[in-house]
Amino acid sequence: MGPKLSDLATLPDTRALVRTGSSITFEAVTKTYENIYHAVEYVDFKVEAGEFFSLLGPSGCGKTTTLRMVAGFEQPTSGRVLLGDEDITTTRPAKRPVNLVFQDYALFPHMTVGDNVAFGLKVKGLGKQECSQRVSEALASMRLTKLAGRRPAQLSGGQRQRVALARALVNRPKALLLDEPLGALDLQLRKEMQLELGRLHRSTGTTFLYVTHDQEEALTLSDRIAVMNAGRIEQLADPRSLYERPATAFVAGFIGTSNILVLRDPQRVGEHHVSVLGRGDRLVARAGSTAGDLQVTVRPERIYLHPTEDAEVPDDHSAVRGVVTELVYCGSTTHVTVELPTSEQLVVHELSNDTDVRAIGRGSRVRLSWPASCSHVIGSVES
Repeated sequence: MGPKLSDLATLPDTRALVRTGSSITFEAVTKTYENIYHAVEYVDFKVEAGEFFSLLGPSGCGKTTTLRMVAGFEQPTSGRVLLGDEDITTTRPAKRPVNLVFQDYALFPHMTVGDNVAFGLKVKGLGKQECSQRVSEALASMRLTKLAGRRPAQLSGGQRQRVALARALVNRPKALLLDEPLGALDLQLRKEMQLELGRLHRSTGTTFLYVTHDQEEALTLSDRIAVMNAGRIEQLADPRSLYERPATAFVAGFIGTSNILVLRDPQRVGEHHVSVLGRGDRLVARAGSTAGDLQVTVRPERIYLHPTEDAEVPDDHSAVRGVVTELVYCGSTTHVTVELPTSEQLVVHELSNDTDVRAIGRGSRVRLSWPASCSHVIGSVES
C-alpha cells in the first residue's frame, strides 16, 4: 500500500538519490505522421528546472507523444527539444539523462525487486560497491528494503509502482518522465500514491514531467499544467489560474465542472457587462475590452441557490430563474441541475446539509445568483 498521512513526516530523505533537475525546453516542436496527421503541432514551452510540470488532456491530444520526444522514443518532425542548454533532439534514448516510468511499470518479471532496481546501474557499468549503495538507498527511500528478494508477481500494485520509481530514481536522472503512472491503481491507492509522488518531488529536487488525463490529479500535484487538445496547448498556467481563469471553453470544461453561458447583446453598466433576460433576470460579468456577445463560465460552487424564484438578489449579481431537473447526492455536497427558460442548464454544488437544498426536489422552481466577479469572460462568441 501507499503511505498513510501520518507516515509522511518520518519517511527517509531521498535527496541523495538524484542531482538537481534540468529544465526541458520545446522550441516550435511539431510531430507529424505520414505527412498528414499532426499528433503535436507547434508546441513551444519551457519546464523549469526542479518543477513538477503536467501535460493534461484527453486521449489522443498529443501529451504522451510530447513526453516520448523528451525520452527519445519519438523524433520531432520539426523544432528542437533541449535538456538544460543541451539540444537532445537527435540524441539516442540510452544517451539521455532522463528516466521514464510507464503506466504498466515494465518491471522484469524474472528478476527480484533488488535486481530490477539495480538493472540500469549494471548496464552503465557502475562498480559493485557504488551500485549496492545506490540500490540500498533507493529501496529504503521507497520502504522496499524488506521486499528486495521478492519478484514483481508477489507485490501489490502500489509496491510495483514504488519499485518502478526506485528503478528510475536510482539512476539520478536530470528529469523524471511519468506516463500516467497511477492509471492502473484503484482510487484509494491512487490518492495515497499522489502523496508519495509529491513527497518524492519535494525531496529529490529533480524535474518531473507528468502525463495524465485526470484533472484532479494534475491540480493536486503540479506547479504548472499545460492543457492539450488536438496536438496544441490550449493554456499553460498554475492550477489555480487554470481553474479560476480558463482561457477557452475547452479548458473550462476539462478542468473540473463548469457552466458556460452566453451574454447576448450585453450593455455596459459602470464596471459591468449586463445582459437583460426579463422579469428582473440578468447575466452580469466584469467589463473588459471584449465586444459583442460574450461567452462566460461560472463554477458550480460559486452559484447561490435560492429555494424560491422571487428571492431578492443584489444588483451586481447575475440572477436567473429555473426548474430543478436533477439532484445527485455526493456525500458532503449535492449537485443540483437547473433548467433555465432558454433551455440552458446550470449545475450547482451545494452542501448536502444546507436547509435550502433539503427544501427542494425535482420540479421545484428556484432562483440562482452569483457575483459578477464569478462570471469569467472567455471571449466573444464566434459567429
